[in-house]
Amino acid sequence: MAEELLVEKHGEMSGHLTPSLLLVAFLSSFGSSMLYGFNLAVVNSPAQYIKDFYNETLTEEYGWETDEEFLTVLYSLTVSIFAVGGMTGALLVGRLVTTYGRKGTLVRITVLVFIGGALMAFSRSCRMPAMVILGRFIVGVHSGISLSVVPMYLGEIAPKNLRGFLGLVPSIHICLGVFIAQVMGLGELLGKEEHWPLLLSLVVFPTMVQLLLLPWFPESPRYLLIEKRNVHATIAALKWYRTKGNIQAELEEMQEEQRSLTSIQTISVWGLLKDRCCFTIEHLGRRPLMIGGFLFMGLCCAGITVSVILQPHLMFMRYISVGCVVGIIAGFCIGPAGVPFLITAELFKQSHRPAAYTVAGCLNWMSNFTIGFLFPFLEMDMGPYCYLIFCVICLGVALYTTFIIPETKNKTFMEISQMFASRNNILEDELTSNGHLKMSMMNGYGTLGHSDST
Repeated sequence: MAEELLVEKHGEMSGHLTPSLLLVAFLSSFGSSMLYGFNLAVVNSPAQYIKDFYNETLTEEYGWETDEEFLTVLYSLTVSIFAVGGMTGALLVGRLVTTYGRKGTLVRITVLVFIGGALMAFSRSCRMPAMVILGRFIVGVHSGISLSVVPMYLGEIAPKNLRGFLGLVPSIHICLGVFIAQVMGLGELLGKEEHWPLLLSLVVFPTMVQLLLLPWFPESPRYLLIEKRNVHATIAALKWYRTKGNIQAELEEMQEEQRSLTSIQTISVWGLLKDRCCFTIEHLGRRPLMIGGFLFMGLCCAGITVSVILQPHLMFMRYISVGCVVGIIAGFCIGPAGVPFLITAELFKQSHRPAAYTVAGCLNWMSNFTIGFLFPFLEMDMGPYCYLIFCVICLGVALYTTFIIPETKNKTFMEISQMFASRNNILEDELTSNGHLKMSMMNGYGTLGHSDST
């Protein structure tokens, strides 16, 4: 039986892009990552209609007197409450993926989209502005969970030579979601006063497709073996995702990681933050995508400032500013949209990965909340010069990536541990016969711990 399930023991541990891998990457991103991009941009087009709805409802139904500043605060809350929900969801990631698995979590959280979408769809007919804000919060919780779980899931089912490619599928869908929101928000489509609740609730349709199809795909093989210790389910999942290639070599790599974690419990967020080793690691990354993406975004942000200032004098600058907006979206799609979450999967081992995604997700959503709430006021006070703030940030991250972050293309999680060993000048007698670190020398981050003898 074992001979039927496993292939040759030796060989290069790589894989081909099978239809199963491609389809699960599409489904998990289509019903999750795309919704994140959609919800980021969908409130831009109907902004004035939403403010008018708030003003009309609060005045007629509740007798409140509102002014433009108060309506701007309410609108900013509507935009930024999505990030508050996202941060709430990010805090739940560790417990959910440990309890229900990666795919299981994605399937279960679809109920949040249906609840949030229904609240936003019926908010206008019920004359309740709170339903819009609550609906945005609930879909934000969904995005906060899925934004971490999708790259974690794809990173664990992908062979090492395809991890980078599959890691970019969610970022492509994020940008696709932003694009769809902008197009559907046009006045010729759903960008009308009577249609904006329908526009906000379109998120239920991609989620419905995901809920119908994703349950038929296997769970992450790495999760099944390392956390559930189910060898037969692991082999079945590997055979599903690897129609060709060396299943035995990949299974042995996962078993080696499992052995290295026998004395390490799944760490909590607080445990991750307390561990000093976490903050002595040189972060991993996909350098060309990160550097190119942030550089291009920074240049486009500067371009928006220059083109808006010169628009009264040069009419063609209007087209330059539109091109810069498209350029920011394109630059975001190149790397910053998905590579940071791929970095998180590569940087941490199985025991620390859920907590790491929780921390990364919280930082991401805190930034989203800050920008979503403060940007309308920055724009009022600084005008086009507000984009120079983002230009400086983007260029700073590009420089940091250039000088600090190394490349990890086509490396397994255990090979990344070995790379850290060579970077830290570990002696040859501290390595096992197959070139990996002795288990006592490795901590949960894929880096180095201190043995008792040192």
